[in-house]
Amino acid sequence: MGLKGKGWMRLDNAALIFPAVQKRSWVNTFRVSATLTDIVNPALLQQAVEDLMPRFPSYYQRMGTGFFWYFLEDVRQAPQVRPEYAFPLTHMGIREQRRCCFRVLYHEKRVAVEFFHVLTDGHGGLIYLKNLLARYLFLKEGLKIPPEAEIEDITAEPRDTELKDAFQRCSGPFAMSRQEADAYRLKGSLDTSGRMHVISGLISTKTLKEAATAENTTVTGFLAALLMDTIIEIQACHVKKKKWRPVKITVPVNLRRVFQTETLRNFSLVLNPGVDPRFKQYSVSELCREYNYQMALELTPEKMAARIAANVSPQQKKCIRLVPLFLKNIIMRGIYRRVGEKKGCINLSNLGAISLPRAMEDHVSRFEMMIGVQLSYPNNCSVASYGGTTCINFIRNIHETELERRFFTRLVERGIPVHIESSEEEREEA
Repeated sequence: MGLKGKGWMRLDNAALIFPAVQKRSWVNTFRVSATLTDIVNPALLQQAVEDLMPRFPSYYQRMGTGFFWYFLEDVRQAPQVRPEYAFPLTHMGIREQRRCCFRVLYHEKRVAVEFFHVLTDGHGGLIYLKNLLARYLFLKEGLKIPPEAEIEDITAEPRDTELKDAFQRCSGPFAMSRQEADAYRLKGSLDTSGRMHVISGLISTKTLKEAATAENTTVTGFLAALLMDTIIEIQACHVKKKKWRPVKITVPVNLRRVFQTETLRNFSLVLNPGVDPRFKQYSVSELCREYNYQMALELTPEKMAARIAANVSPQQKKCIRLVPLFLKNIIMRGIYRRVGEKKGCINLSNLGAISLPRAMEDHVSRFEMMIGVQLSYPNNCSVASYGGTTCINFIRNIHETELERRFFTRLVERGIPVHIESSEEEREEA
């Protein structure tokens, strides 16, 4: 059953916007996947999906529509696993959402789970995938995997804290203004087929950490700085200087660490560290310092609570609660167009270093994450590290590969070897 046995749940605060702004051609989805050392057994994978259903009810939900709000409702049956049938993050239409808001796919040695963002965020999706793999390996190999590294005992009852909307609990007494400068927008020629193109760069995690440490920043900070540097160059090539805009990277922040909560639902906010290239010509080292300063200034519990309050406060007003859903959708679409995606150039979502119980390590060779392109972003970037390798995935719905080419060239120029893979099955060493 769903939250408190009701069989349904309210959408969490972050999820409210996604069904309101989705279109026939766009749904906010993301994907987490793992490559195993053996070919996937579909029947056992299906059994694992079904076995997890009682322990993780907040994932097994379908979209419902009420008069005032969308809601999530328990599915009666677990979704059927499917072979990969197209490209990553194929459009998830409303009909599919009304059956289940996530799908499980397999291809040779790979297991992938694709989520409609109303269910959870990247970290919550990773927790589900890790537990799915643990159950699958138990069924296939008889592995006894201890409840550690976010692996849960599936015979236990779900904890109330896993099912709660943590935004409501952690909202501050005062709301922070959302005002900030609009950022430069990347552009390209749209692939009208609807296909998502993926280019991946595989890098030694040790080498990447050493490069970040040399710049006195984190891996995310180093990659964000390189992305800023890349996009500054692209803007300079395509836009006259008098029309330049700030270059900012949208970085999701996992609030579970900030507020010490274990919710499995959405609990992240984004920050937009960046610079205005009209002020001066920035080196990568200076961009790393700017990232460090801006993130340290904004990433405090007090400011995050104020940012949460800016989103939660309108939802709590009686005059808003009583507005019919179709009018709420119009309002939320207008807000999203004005605010939602104008403040950054591209998302950079880093799952960080992924750990598994020792019993699982020899059976999993790789983790990946992909966030679909946004409504007005033609590109997105996601990062995951496991087993000494960092996988940087760029996804796009345009034909041009300028961003990826310039970005990976910067890594190589800094002495960081990159193995390139693409969704078009091309392979090369950079």
